[in-house]
Amino acid sequence: MDNILFFITKPSNAQSSSPKFACDVTKNPSLAGYGFCNTGLNAEARVTDLVGRLTLEEKIGFLVSKATGVSRLGIPDYNWWSEALHGVSDVGDGSSFKGPVPGATSFPQVILTAASFNVSLFQAIGKVVSTEARAMYNVGAAGLTFWSPNVNIFRDPRWGRGQETPGEDPTLVSKYAVAYVKGLQGTDGGDPNLLKVAACCKHYTAYDVDNWKGVSHMDDTFQPPFKSCVVDGNVASVMCSYNQVNGKPTCADPDLLSGVIRGQWKLNGYIVSDCDSVEVIYANQHYTKTPEEAVAKSMLAGLDLNCDHFTGQHALGAEGWFDVDTAISNNFATLMRLGFFNGDPKKHPYGNLGPQDVCTAENQELAREAARQGIVLLKNSPGSLPFSPSAIKTLAVIGPNANVTDTMIGNYHGVPCKYTTPLQGLVETVWAKYQMGCPNVACTEADIDSATSLAASADAVVLVMGTDLSIEREDHDRVDLFLPGKQQQLVTEVAKVAKGPVVLVIMSGGGLDVTFAKNDPKITSIMWVGFPGQAGGLAIADVIFGRHNPSGKLPMTWYPQSYVENLPMSNMNMRADNSTGYPGRTYRFYTGETVYAFGDGISYIHFNHRLIKPPRLVSLSLAKSHPCRTSKCQSVDAIGPYCGKAIEVQLRVRNAGEREGTDTVFLFTTPPAVHRSPVKHLLAFEKVRLGKEEKAVVRFNVDVCKDLSVVDETGKRKIALGVHVLHVGSLKYSLIVRI
Repeated sequence: MDNILFFITKPSNAQSSSPKFACDVTKNPSLAGYGFCNTGLNAEARVTDLVGRLTLEEKIGFLVSKATGVSRLGIPDYNWWSEALHGVSDVGDGSSFKGPVPGATSFPQVILTAASFNVSLFQAIGKVVSTEARAMYNVGAAGLTFWSPNVNIFRDPRWGRGQETPGEDPTLVSKYAVAYVKGLQGTDGGDPNLLKVAACCKHYTAYDVDNWKGVSHMDDTFQPPFKSCVVDGNVASVMCSYNQVNGKPTCADPDLLSGVIRGQWKLNGYIVSDCDSVEVIYANQHYTKTPEEAVAKSMLAGLDLNCDHFTGQHALGAEGWFDVDTAISNNFATLMRLGFFNGDPKKHPYGNLGPQDVCTAENQELAREAARQGIVLLKNSPGSLPFSPSAIKTLAVIGPNANVTDTMIGNYHGVPCKYTTPLQGLVETVWAKYQMGCPNVACTEADIDSATSLAASADAVVLVMGTDLSIEREDHDRVDLFLPGKQQQLVTEVAKVAKGPVVLVIMSGGGLDVTFAKNDPKITSIMWVGFPGQAGGLAIADVIFGRHNPSGKLPMTWYPQSYVENLPMSNMNMRADNSTGYPGRTYRFYTGETVYAFGDGISYIHFNHRLIKPPRLVSLSLAKSHPCRTSKCQSVDAIGPYCGKAIEVQLRVRNAGEREGTDTVFLFTTPPAVHRSPVKHLLAFEKVRLGKEEKAVVRFNVDVCKDLSVVDETGKRKIALGVHVLHVGSLKYSLIVRI
């Protein structure tokens, strides 16, 4: 079979165009006299000078995502809305592939990259994406402000946008957020006051919650990724969401915006609304009586920029109700850090980047590597994977996702450099025959006869099944957790007649109830490949043929269908409630049956773990007057002289296999059962790569106040007293915290 790659060809009439920037003193020497164009002044002085030169109408033009330029001051129009969730995207119109750059590297959808649990990989992807973004900006094909990443918690398995997130765990999502933001924003000199591109953490906060009442969910589940973004990642922007929290729209809540993001966390940047959110406050939620009041309330709360035009249309009527200068100052300060007001970008850092720096061989190899590292092997019977190419004379490749292209890049995508489908990846190594089995993933009809006939004649079978954006995407949640349509029947019938190993490859954003396959001895291997990006087919083949030893772990729980049957998506409670039969959400609070658990994933080899002299006791020194000295306490405040105290947990890891491999080592804690604390919570993780029979020591620092605390019913952090069970790798041991 010919191995044909899908290439995106460069249009022959593509013309390079120029980037948009202000202060072009070459074209207009008079601009050199303006303070805001003077790079010798500090940013604050430059912003003040600029704001002071604008009329009220001109200022209002800078409150919306398609900002109106001021030609008399040499300031062009600027579109704030670009996306870079897993590669430069053309969603939002701020970036385009219709000109000199026909495509950009399309990395795996975030949920799969997160499954690598590799923080350095998260940052490396961000760095490549920002380089390609700058290269595109230099030829007028992209902006400088990218509304990514999505750091919401994947709390319900049916959610269509779960694929965009790094999963269900606040620790993983936080670490992903910080690393990706640093990759996008970090400059070569490391100056935090300069930005390569500006990232944006979204959607703040408790996205999809209306009338939420549980304080502790907010502080221990929904807020940590955003706090990490701002405090640790120094992100340049936060996007507030459509929803209400405790009856207030998030984009009109001064406590959440001015109070927390800007006040407590000290955001250095701008706050932007989700698109149309300000209009929704008035038109859909009826939170205000007039459009002008919606604009005023959102701006007073701390909003700086409205995605869309609503604020621009109604701000003049709300004039006097809010301070327009503060908002546009935050927006201009961000553009200053990006160099937008420094004149011709070709004379500044990154000015030499261009189309030749997009879709490079190195960047495309990183997309393949990211997919390899994320792929999760969930089942592998003896003698199944990895396949030996020399032992397989005929391979049957079956399924509606076996030869797909754009399915592999999920949503919020751009145009990839090229595609390699699973079928193309596999036929690079062995000869194969292919049957779709179903005309599409909906699989309302299945050609079982053709598929079984092919499977019966082959040495091995690879079934590539799952979903696509017709099943799960933004504004389209799944109704159940089964493989769609007749996919399960197709898989089962093919497995029945197969004479050799049968590998079920699942391409999807969320988890699926594949209990049937897990329990079917004829299905010898199961692997989840997410939406694996432009190089997905290469990565899948690398794992199947053993060129890569899998190390991915599930970043979300795979539940049985019974879990969702009586569980409304609108119920945001994380904690289980035995009195009502509510099961709880995510591995942190759900204790019922799973198909596969958070953190599941196997390798082709085995790793041995051994604890090295683990600390068993932590004593907290309290003041003599502390009430807990005289009365029995369940917990103490996570503030005091013991904060900053840390213990070290060491684990010796040994590769017990016959080949190199990478172990993903987790550190979980099960705290004492106080304050309705999580049943289990991820504190840290490390990737360790080991050669055959090689050993290494993994060290975790456990901060007493940060890691051994839980959030109580009022939202306060408390150190739980009593027995904490630490899960270190495959081992468990007890740590006592006392006063």
